[in-house]
Amino acid sequence: MTRKAKREPQARGTRGRTFLYAFAAVISLAGLLDATYLTVLALTGETATCGGSTGCFEVLGSVYARIAGIPVASFGVLGYFSAFSFAIFTGFGYERTRKLFVLTVWAMFAMTLWLLYVQAFVLHSFCRYCLFSAAITFLLAGLVVATPPPRGSED
Repeated sequence: MTRKAKREPQARGTRGRTFLYAFAAVISLAGLLDATYLTVLALTGETATCGGSTGCFEVLGSVYARIAGIPVASFGVLGYFSAFSFAIFTGFGYERTRKLFVLTVWAMFAMTLWLLYVQAFVLHSFCRYCLFSAAITFLLAGLVVATPPPRGSED
């Protein structure tokens, strides 16, 4: 009976971690949709519909909206797709991808902090879609902090 008692807490912990990574994958999909929308707008030259707010136009039309001619939102597409993929693989037990997930989320978090700084202190204008993406990234970073490494991990 002691074997069952030892396995059950690990199973609960595994289910909890699997749920957190599944939640992270769903959250990443929301960010992926947002970033894809902004990328399509940037590539087609369309303007975002922000309900009468000029903030989106000012932010998305600024020099900070592109890096070497590539829309910043396309880097968001890459980041969110990577986070989604790594979260799915980690949720299915591929522990090597957990480190990649953590690294991806922290890189996204650092970029988000920079872009929020630019919006607040350089452009003095905010884009609703960008703030939504920032909220998603902050949530993913919170999930990374809240999800403990697996037992026996060297992290």
